[in-house]
Amino acid sequence: MGPHPAVAAIRLAVRRVLHDVLTEFHRHGGPGGLDRPADEAGRPTPAAVSRYAEAGPAGSTLLPERPALPDRPAAPLVLVACSGGADSMALASALAFEARKLDVRAGGITVDHNLQPGSGLRAAEVVTRLAAMDLDPVEAVAVHVGREGGPEAAARDARYAALDAAAERHGAAAVLLGHTRDDQAETVLLGLARGSGIRSLSGMAAASGPAGRYRRPFLQLDRQTARKACLVQSIPVWDDPHNIDPAYTRSRLRHEGLPALEKALGKGVVEALARTAQLSRDDADALDTWAAEAELAVRDETGGLECAKLYVLPPAVRRRVLRRAVIEAGAPAGSLFARHLEEVDRLITGWRGQRAINLPGRVEARRQGGRLVIRQS
Repeated sequence: MGPHPAVAAIRLAVRRVLHDVLTEFHRHGGPGGLDRPADEAGRPTPAAVSRYAEAGPAGSTLLPERPALPDRPAAPLVLVACSGGADSMALASALAFEARKLDVRAGGITVDHNLQPGSGLRAAEVVTRLAAMDLDPVEAVAVHVGREGGPEAAARDARYAALDAAAERHGAAAVLLGHTRDDQAETVLLGLARGSGIRSLSGMAAASGPAGRYRRPFLQLDRQTARKACLVQSIPVWDDPHNIDPAYTRSRLRHEGLPALEKALGKGVVEALARTAQLSRDDADALDTWAAEAELAVRDETGGLECAKLYVLPPAVRRRVLRRAVIEAGAPAGSLFARHLEEVDRLITGWRGQRAINLPGRVEARRQGGRLVIRQS
């Protein structure tokens, strides 16, 4: 008798991702090809043990890695980002199971956002549970969450910064994230509510980050499948109270918005939104490729952007070219919104002698002598 269908589903999803990671790892020549620390025999060196930093709230607690065995071939390290919730615990269990069958080392990272009393103790509990699954290394990293962009965005930025640092510290080939199809649907709706473009409606990619570091195996699985997998395997999970706190936009959408949509439109809204994300991503990728090629054609011999050549481009392509140029000049991508690009676009399509446009990152855009000049002020 095989495993429960929910367990089989999560394991299959993780197995597919691990096969991709292995293929890419060996294609790039193993540890050296991915700039991972290695000894003279080509085996990864043990990561340094770190403790909570004495200066400031950021730090980490680490269970030391077991040293590589002398006769063990080099293998990629895959980390799971685990909050202790059902999605990430199901992901951790599937990674632990599949890694034993493949030439993959598996570890885990939990991020303590310091936003709730006792968060450090919960992080330590997650580390213990991950270690019990035979993941190695396992680590809890404490972060300081700022206020820029709102509480949810600030927590996300702090979390990804910690995960990036952990991946670099351990030389990880990939970090697995437990986002499900339900999370994808919520992301699409949030993008729609902001009036964002097609890239925002494309939701979360299956692979993202530097060199595709972040992998999301569960984007085709619903949240209930992950929770059921934990239940039948008797895996304890922690339900974050922030996930039901109406002070958070995503929480309101999850517990009020999506149920209202399903009541009005019928079941299948989550699946439809997830399909919309994939279709939008395909379109956005095609437009981005077109824009990258068009950018070469609209620059003069000095590299300046020619307004006449920009004018004849389709609006979706032109605005992508402008966005790339503004970011290249120093504007933070996360602070650049549609209204900024609309103002810059008017310098091309509605020129009436306007003044320079001030943009995030002290970047300004002005039209000068038939050229669009974008630079930091």
